[in-house]
Amino acid sequence: MSEKKETAPALKKSWLKSIKAEFGKITWPSKKQLIKETVLVVIVAILLGLLICGVDYVIALGLSSIF
Repeated sequence: MSEKKETAPALKKSWLKSIKAEFGKITWPSKKQLIKETVLVVIVAILLGLLICGVDYVIALGLSSIF
């Protein structure tokens, strides 16, 4: 029962210090790298959308010929 408990303000300060330390470890991408990766994500999203649309169209054709 003799455990030492920290008070709420002390916990907040400790938490904020650890958050600040973690932000210091972040390596932010360069503008060129960010643009390159963003374009890649958009292209992949468009290709996946087209693929899903194509598969849906083929399934719809198959089902319409059955029914």
